Amino acid sequence: MFKKTRSLFSHSKHETHVAKYIKEVRDIEAAGVTRRELFKMGLTASASGLVTISGGSLIPGLAQAQNAGNNNNFLVVSPACKKPWSEPLVIPKACQPVSQFMGLPAGEYPHAATLNIEKFHSGCGEIGEWEKYTDARREPHQQWQALNGENSIKYELECCEIDWNFYCSEEYPSFNSKVWTYKDMTPNVDGDYACGPVRIKANYGQPVLMRMFNSLPMHGRDNQGFGINQISPHLHNAHNPPESDGGPNRFFDSGKFYDFWYPNIRAGFKSTHTKSTRYDASTKQYYECAGDWKETQSSLWFHDHRMDFTAQNVYKGMASFYSLFSSDINLDTDNETTGLRLPSGEYDIPVVISDKTFDQDGQMFMDLFNSGGFKGDMTCVNFKIKPFLEVKRRKYRFRLLNGGPSTFLELSLKNGKPTIKVPTLMTRIANDGNLLPKAQIVPSVRLGVAERADIIIDFSHYKNGDIVYLENRLQSLAPSKGTTGRILASSAATEILMFKITGPLVTDDYSAPMKMLQTQEMVPLPVQPKATVRRSFSFGTSNGAWNVNGKLYSPLVMSAYPAEGSCEEWTFTSGGGWSHPIHIHHEESLLIKRNGNAPALDDQSRKDVYRVGEGAQGTAGTSSLTIKMQFRDWVGDYPCHCHNVVHEDHGMMIRFKIVPPTDPKAGK
Repeated sequence: MFKKTRSLFSHSKHETHVAKYIKEVRDIEAAGVTRRELFKMGLTASASGLVTISGGSLIPGLAQAQNAGNNNNFLVVSPACKKPWSEPLVIPKACQPVSQFMGLPAGEYPHAATLNIEKFHSGCGEIGEWEKYTDARREPHQQWQALNGENSIKYELECCEIDWNFYCSEEYPSFNSKVWTYKDMTPNVDGDYACGPVRIKANYGQPVLMRMFNSLPMHGRDNQGFGINQISPHLHNAHNPPESDGGPNRFFDSGKFYDFWYPNIRAGFKSTHTKSTRYDASTKQYYECAGDWKETQSSLWFHDHRMDFTAQNVYKGMASFYSLFSSDINLDTDNETTGLRLPSGEYDIPVVISDKTFDQDGQMFMDLFNSGGFKGDMTCVNFKIKPFLEVKRRKYRFRLLNGGPSTFLELSLKNGKPTIKVPTLMTRIANDGNLLPKAQIVPSVRLGVAERADIIIDFSHYKNGDIVYLENRLQSLAPSKGTTGRILASSAATEILMFKITGPLVTDDYSAPMKMLQTQEMVPLPVQPKATVRRSFSFGTSNGAWNVNGKLYSPLVMSAYPAEGSCEEWTFTSGGGWSHPIHIHHEESLLIKRNGNAPALDDQSRKDVYRVGEGAQGTAGTSSLTIKMQFRDWVGDYPCHCHNVVHEDHGMMIRFKIVPPTDPKAGK
């Protein structure tokens, strides 16, 4: 398919058009033209192509033709990956806590002062020997005193520009893309600074204070044609107050910092469940915690959420992991000898899957004019194209994340040799950030953008030297469409990660046996009260943009005012054409019905992202689904949006504000 596509643009005339198209897209972004200004100018993708600024000529957009395979015909075609499986999977490194912050100390009320911090880090803009950071805003942390904010575990991270080679370095040694990503400012025991996809390992009952510095290039707009040097880090679906949620309107400039406070406390701690108790049959003990223990979360991630630029900034590299452990109630403990005895340590691996396109110099390229949804022609796993992972003959936990920006995934396992007869079923233990009531034995998992799935793979059944592939077999159509839900045949094109089984059978695998993992109770679904308010939101499109209830996102409009402590039912509808992964900030929820029917298997859990529209489940579309959600503990504003982040940036988002029950707007 790639050979055929390349031959399509092998003539000099087409190559000139491609080079012109790339240059114009990058020049428009460098000029500082916003997406909303482009709409006013009529410069949007259409079925016939893109009207460019220079001369009004028609040049095809990225992917227009549908084909029977998993890829599209691309105008901008990435250099071929001729040496797959030659680079190891990048394992996200854990960030290191600090005893105290550089500069001003943390507190309930952030400071409005200048910090002079020695520039010991690399590649973060040429500002001089010293960088001067100012606090982004003065917004006090809710319940700081009550939740022991002063004793928070502290991390110092920066969002900065680094060079990153997504390809095989032996094949393309000079392919260093300019990536904007998160970097730990504290070295680990090896003297390295974690960067690229990093990981924070947190625990319930131990608040975290993350000081995030915006160290992106301050001068000019040398950003390879997309992205903006303003950030709003969002800890996806954590139960956090709005001032630390990382909402779309709370972005801040390069040269500023903000202390994001993550209380790491379960929902309901202030209202419905000031305390709850879990009984552990394995230890025959009771464990008490603040909040509803049935709202315990696990696999979270943080990414940028800057209004109008979420897709571009996340695509550029602003995506990392946040693992939340629950040793306080002996559940998911980060120790495979206690609690649920899940694979831990080096056998607990976060994996972000995203697709990208590269120009002939190896720089990332993004088509800003394609409002349908951007799909790259290269699938990256932890920022590498077709990497391998050597695994021992034992159980592993993989925290799978669809990092987008638009492509949906159907992930499954495939034996790499005809002689291997081991079943390729997955043991799924979590949906989004939440452990399931019981594990689900499934042949594959479908993930919309931002959805997660924790799976356990038992490699002990394989032999030394065996090969297993993780593959994506979901058909993706041209950017004017999403997915049909059709599952493709396995091929070299569907393989995205290779597992190389090595060594003898591991005898010191202390994680629970598979039979126990598949039968033990993990986290039962919480009991929710009766809904007091019902709302409906229609996700649609008009004039090249996306909307909710017929309106584009406005940062000045609040679409709902739920009362703190209340429970509501929200119904999402879509006319089709795309499947929209709808995400609501603040608290996870439960699906009540899809197309009027009871929840299917992958809906039977707490979730924070729901697919509605075409290919939402199987090959069928979902025209309507209803969820039930509580609004507890915090007051303030949060967004609800499509997590196909291209749709979000093109207007498919609203904001709601949680208010005290005594507020005149409560429930309106």
